[in-house]
Amino acid sequence: SDKSDLSEVEKSDRSKLKETNSKKKKILPSKGTIQQEEECAEM
Repeated sequence: SDKSDLSEVEKSDRSKLKETNSKKKKILPSKGTIQQEEECAEM
């Protein structure tokens, strides 16, 4: 049986689960970082 056993998950008490904060942080590279990476890629 390749199916994962979900019975344990279904039995678990969902009220015990903590609510997670799902703010996604997007950290964009600076122009300098991008240039450095391009220079490294060209080598």
